[in-house]
Amino acid sequence: MKEVAMPPKHQTPTDTQTQAVNLRVRSDIRSLIDRAAKAQGKTRSDFMIDAARRAAEESLLDQTLVRVDQKTYDHFLEVLDQPPSGEGFERLMSAAKPWQE
Repeated sequence: MKEVAMPPKHQTPTDTQTQAVNLRVRSDIRSLIDRAAKAQGKTRSDFMIDAARRAAEESLLDQTLVRVDQKTYDHFLEVLDQPPSGEGFERLMSAAKPWQE
């Protein structure tokens, strides 16, 4: 009987293995990221990983299909077509943006 060498099994990354991701950003954006990371007590890498993960999850969740009856859908469109207003909205829009300090 002839022995046949088997090819090595393909390794897949586990939850504990990490891989490098290289990014180039403008200095003002890097400073903004550094300020935000410091404010949360995180390293730049941890902050960016968390932010990218959340953005990826939100992006995928935005792809979710929701089925509703015609009456509910018409109401949904009616609400979307109404411009935002009120004291709370005006206060929110006039508030200082922390990233523009």
